[in-house]
Amino acid sequence: MRILIINGHVIDPVAGMDGKFDILVEDGRIAGITPPGKAGSKADHVMDAGGMHVLPGLVDLHVHLREPGFTHKETIKTGTEAAVRGGFTSVCAMPNTSPVNDSPGTTDYMLRKAASEGLCDVYPVGAITKGQKGEELAPLGLMYEEGCVAFSDDGSPVMNPLIMRRALEYSRAFGFPLISHCEDLDLADGGVMNEGLLSFSMGLKGIPNASEEIMVHRDITLAELTGGRLHLAHISSAGSVRIIRQAKERGVNITAETCPHYFTLTEEATADFNTAAKVNPPLRTQADVDAIRAGIKDGTIDIIATDHAPHHKNEKMREFDIAPPGISGLETALALSLGLVRDGVIDLGRLIAMMSSAPAAIAGLDKGSLREGASADLVVVDLDREFIVEPEKFASKGMNTPFAGQRLKGRPVATVAGGRLYEWK
Repeated sequence: MRILIINGHVIDPVAGMDGKFDILVEDGRIAGITPPGKAGSKADHVMDAGGMHVLPGLVDLHVHLREPGFTHKETIKTGTEAAVRGGFTSVCAMPNTSPVNDSPGTTDYMLRKAASEGLCDVYPVGAITKGQKGEELAPLGLMYEEGCVAFSDDGSPVMNPLIMRRALEYSRAFGFPLISHCEDLDLADGGVMNEGLLSFSMGLKGIPNASEEIMVHRDITLAELTGGRLHLAHISSAGSVRIIRQAKERGVNITAETCPHYFTLTEEATADFNTAAKVNPPLRTQADVDAIRAGIKDGTIDIIATDHAPHHKNEKMREFDIAPPGISGLETALALSLGLVRDGVIDLGRLIAMMSSAPAAIAGLDKGSLREGASADLVVVDLDREFIVEPEKFASKGMNTPFAGQRLKGRPVATVAGGRLYEWK
């Protein structure tokens, strides 16, 4: 199918494009990028993107698709539909499935399922340890050859530093990144929200910032020792930002991500025992939010990921201390992140890079650019379009979001993923 997108304001930081162009898509590839009216080719479908922006398809390094095993929460089909609705054309699927993605067989299953039912590209992230138990390394080399692009025990930190060291040595040898869930479980001690006056007043066990920061420091130290490729997931605290900044100044080979909820919300979102705002690591204070935004501004934090973590509504409608942590984030991430541009934290080009080419580079994916010949992955966005967050209308099975009822600005109106066009009114 030939698709012609005309009159859009195209921005691609990698290709250095920032202006009006027409884009021709043919056979799943970008066949031409020309000034308006110069495409010179008949198309099966023409979309007028006048007044809108055309951006590289977004890449999410941190998504929970739940399949296999937890299809009551999400499936590869529903998760990738949520992705394209949010402007994402490539997602990296975390391994905490059932069975855990700790073997080439499970990796192969996920890839075959994505090929038959996925609306966009799915790249498996394998478990660092067998069963995510932190006791024995999974067959990282075999899983990498099968198609895993990174490895993580996300949700279950690798507490044993020797095992983490060996995993980092593998990462150096093979060239894949390790995505570290930084949490000292002993210090967290079963906490369910940020430790402070609010947790005390609510009568809930808190998690101190140090639980994250100790593990950030440990894993950076191990990366410095081994020369391995370390990526730090969902950074949430001011201390972590400071530690990462200092390590980068020393030249340590690390990258870091944060998520929209960590630069838009504070722990106050949980004040009424709102389980929709329960995440791990927890929402923290305004000082932490300010530090995260500063880390985005100065480049300490490399990318924005969603940590899309859908749950069945019955699981979230429980007492705060036993409800599972997580936010269904794919369909709100772009609008929330555009707030950074409106607030002057970063410009639009930088935001696009943080959500497309930069995560693609970390995972070793040939994605995130609109150059001719590249895979036809792009999103058409109306930056001025306002909408109310209505979880019941999500494509994701997960309706768990603390942003329900909020008015956001900036919404995808069409996504092209691998040459397939999806449009919404």
